[in-house]
Amino acid sequence: MKQQHNFALIGAAGYIAPRHFRAIKENNQNLVALLDKSDSVGTIDSYFPKADLFLETERFDRHIYKLSKNEDTKVDFFSICSPNYLHDSHIRLALRNGADAICEKPLLLNPWNLQGLHDIENETGHHINHILQLRLHPSIVSLAEKVAKGDKNKVYDIDLTYITGRGNWYFYSWKGDVSKSGGIVTNIGTHFFDMLLNIFGEMQESVVHYQTASVAAGFLRLKRARVRWFLSVDANFVPTELREQGKRTFRSINIDGEEFEFSDGFTDLHTLSYKKILAGEGFTLKDAEPYVNLCHHIRTSEAAGLTGEYHPLLKQVK
Repeated sequence: MKQQHNFALIGAAGYIAPRHFRAIKENNQNLVALLDKSDSVGTIDSYFPKADLFLETERFDRHIYKLSKNEDTKVDFFSICSPNYLHDSHIRLALRNGADAICEKPLLLNPWNLQGLHDIENETGHHINHILQLRLHPSIVSLAEKVAKGDKNKVYDIDLTYITGRGNWYFYSWKGDVSKSGGIVTNIGTHFFDMLLNIFGEMQESVVHYQTASVAAGFLRLKRARVRWFLSVDANFVPTELREQGKRTFRSINIDGEEFEFSDGFTDLHTLSYKKILAGEGFTLKDAEPYVNLCHHIRTSEAAGLTGEYHPLLKQVK
């Protein structure tokens, strides 16, 4: 089994791609080909200056096919950093080219496509790996261990708040198109919903209180938690003292009245994710199913308004 694998990466000009460049480099692997419709990929010079860039999928596909004719040059992994709605297609492109896929979140937007990916894994014998780096965060690993070892009958009360301010550009990009991004519930909430489901168990009830292009909020009853959640890309919801410091992002998980601290420790999580994938210990298609189902359920639910157990920040919504 070769120690250094060849990688191709789709979505090379995007925000998240440099984390994958770094993860491939720091795991002593080789990136040979890039695909993006934009040629603004200069960041690659710091990692793999000899990687070939393609602006058309057809030419990229032909190049990958040529490389496959030699065991030393064939691509073993596709790293997929493209817009959310293209993940399904790009995963299929990877597996049909005899490679395994490493895909950013969300793996899929729609639950009915899960079976199709199961089928192509079985047909090709290749695997879909999933970046769920929040599960690897040291503080969250410790929380998962604490809950697992604690009173099995205990139900936790949780407030999840995540605000990441985005400018006007956001709503004109694919991220502002619900059909392409899944909206903010999927685009910025996926990792948090996955983490909560993984630690506190399956969804038993979901109520959506409010949902617009910039704000979504609701209540989740999980097997071992009651969760009031609030997500927004409007920086006006960032606490005043932080906004005065110029900050546009705020994340908080309050558990039973105590703040759960996990601000640090994000730097190397993609590198660790790749290390585990290369060791055969990556997250799989099965790991994605609970949050894909939940995000779709929330996205297609009718907002109930300020009733029941709603997040306190909803009182600020005008």
